[in-house]
Amino acid sequence: MRHRTRSLIAGGALALASALPAPALAQDDRALVQTLLPQRRMVHPNISVQAYITKVDADISIHGRIATTSMAITVHNPGQRMAEAELILPVPDASAIRSFSLDGLGEEGSARLLPREEATRIYREIVRRMIDPGLLEFAGYGLIKSSVFPVPPNGTQTFRLTYEQVLSGDGQRVDYVLPRSESLENSGVEWSLSVRLKQADGGSRLGAVYSPSHEIAVKPLGSDGFSVKVAPNAMLEPGSFRLSYILASDEKLPMTVMAYPDASVGDGTGGYFLLVVGAGTDIDRPKIKREVTIVIDRSGSMRGDKIEQAKNAALQIIEALDEGERFNLISYSDTIERFAPEAVEKNSKTVAQVREVINAIKAVGGTNIHDALLEALRPKPVEGSLPLVLFLTDGLATVGIVNERQIREAVASGNQHDRRIFTFGVGYDVNAPLLSALAQTTRAASTFVLPDEDVEVKVGQVFRKLAGPVLASPGLKVVPGIHDSSPELVDGWCRVAFLPDQMPRVLPDLFAGEQLVVLGKYTSQDTLTMYLIGDDGVQRSGSQVVFDPAKASIANSFVPRLWAQRKIASMIEQIRLSGDAASVKKELVGEIVRLSLKHGILTEYTAFLAAEEGQFARVGGLRDDNFGAMEAEASDVIQMRAVEDRDGRGAVSQSMNMKSMSGEGGEGGYARARQTYYDASMTEVVISTVQNIADRTLLRRQGRWVDARLLEHEAEAPDETIEFASDAYFELSERLAKENRQGLIAQRGDVYLLIDGRRVLVKNPS
Repeated sequence: MRHRTRSLIAGGALALASALPAPALAQDDRALVQTLLPQRRMVHPNISVQAYITKVDADISIHGRIATTSMAITVHNPGQRMAEAELILPVPDASAIRSFSLDGLGEEGSARLLPREEATRIYREIVRRMIDPGLLEFAGYGLIKSSVFPVPPNGTQTFRLTYEQVLSGDGQRVDYVLPRSESLENSGVEWSLSVRLKQADGGSRLGAVYSPSHEIAVKPLGSDGFSVKVAPNAMLEPGSFRLSYILASDEKLPMTVMAYPDASVGDGTGGYFLLVVGAGTDIDRPKIKREVTIVIDRSGSMRGDKIEQAKNAALQIIEALDEGERFNLISYSDTIERFAPEAVEKNSKTVAQVREVINAIKAVGGTNIHDALLEALRPKPVEGSLPLVLFLTDGLATVGIVNERQIREAVASGNQHDRRIFTFGVGYDVNAPLLSALAQTTRAASTFVLPDEDVEVKVGQVFRKLAGPVLASPGLKVVPGIHDSSPELVDGWCRVAFLPDQMPRVLPDLFAGEQLVVLGKYTSQDTLTMYLIGDDGVQRSGSQVVFDPAKASIANSFVPRLWAQRKIASMIEQIRLSGDAASVKKELVGEIVRLSLKHGILTEYTAFLAAEEGQFARVGGLRDDNFGAMEAEASDVIQMRAVEDRDGRGAVSQSMNMKSMSGEGGEGGYARARQTYYDASMTEVVISTVQNIADRTLLRRQGRWVDARLLEHEAEAPDETIEFASDAYFELSERLAKENRQGLIAQRGDVYLLIDGRRVLVKNPS
């Protein structure tokens, strides 16, 4: 008897499943069914794996508000028989197929967009047949289905699909979404994802480009577009790829607000907001001239490649300055040597002079960090310039004042000219909390150069981001109502009751091609006008955006999680930078634990909360999991790590973790779905027992997923039990899909949820 294997491949999201057998096949010919997801592999227990996805290349072209998504999905058949497959691709509503093709098969193959009712039916049939809930996370999406195509034995087939859609958004903001799986398991599929943005002909110019879901690199393409690349490591982040961009309509900085409603904020009338401000790349916009002071550690420990790389980095920076900008060079060991008493203007003469000085630098002696910093801060900068310090060290203070607190206090009192101190810690033998504090308190950023990294490359990467300052010393001012014109501009920022818990508290400077992301809470339904005010190189200026809380949506579930990331990082840094055991206050630790549980954001200090059986991970740890016990455990960990580790791998790893969580330097950051951190040995730790699905957190507890809001009641019997693939099961999936929460039940294993105040146990196959 002839056997034929058929597979159903859902890309984009992407699920690969065997197709429901064709009616023409005899019963004995019908293929057993399997399902694969690109970040999670689920195999039917009665069959061996046949065709599976190996690679997905997604190329997105956006012109104005029209997005064209082209996907090349490669499928491998390791078997000895021909496999026949068909594509099932979840797509956003209102998508339209532009083309479908199969490599090497000419014009063969076709695909069609299914109506929502038929798409829902197919989803349900696959879920029932596969005995697996995985595809339910795509309930509510449209569906593209292809004709059957062959995959040769022990060979590959690549199908290419292109679809178009008109993008929606809010005001001048436009949003794009590529559906992908939220599963935490990695199936080994190789992803690549790139975007080309171009403004519509005769349309508004492009402003800020921001992804709340993944780390991206944005490069300008001339004056009317951008190239966006998703970082290779970021493709490990599960969930849909989201991208937002702003169409700027005037000469002001483009701004937009996204909000999430939360009944626990503002007596049920508030929520969380995310403000994105773009600097753009307009060459006509005023640019603030920079005054750069480069401070190089020339102590004996810098001998060899490190000092040569540092010298090359210094010369690279000076040569990259624009004509008319100013610079100075300071090198230090036991003593302090400076190129000039104060910064000099860049020209051919001064560059030649400083090159001779740099070439003559030799690494010898101790490390006088205190005096080197004060010498860099002392001179008065040229009026109208943005004074920057690039401070590099590879060791601890060994000469002069060496106490960390005294150095920080001296810098705080000595920085009379508001210089930004960008710090670079080379290797592990640095005081990481000190370098982090110097940067954070001066609107700058810290960078750590690991032993296998190049100093010159890392310093150059940071300096390139400091090109073309657009707005210095920005602050946020909020006034009630809608206003078309700017109010009276004031120095500093205005703290108002409408927007508590602003993150970051002190806003970094805004540079060309970058964006600024501000998060916080709102406490009422009143419409507000938000102003970003700062120095633009000529005068105090402001840009504004209207924030209407009525437009808040649970689809923006990334907003509170991103806020919580920053809030937790801020509180840990408060404790860490003090270096004092007495600073580990119960109320601060309690808030860290509460936010970690509510928003599903676990750090090295709270990772014990993810223990599978409700027991703490430390040997001899506590056996119960009441809140007081959680506080005590977190307090102990914070004491051992955040307070006591000041240098070495453990200290550097903490600084890198906090930098990632806080979006330091105005890069914005994204709401991470993967729970990862670097431990004390600089090894990446991945927590797989916690999932963030939409605006909910699920923890793996005693063999099932438990809604974080139910932890106090997880031992209690459910109010309702819903069996897998029952009518009630699919009714619940449709209801959750309307709330953008369908992924909650698309899990392997039982899920215990709090729905409308009732405890609901969803019985899923394990």
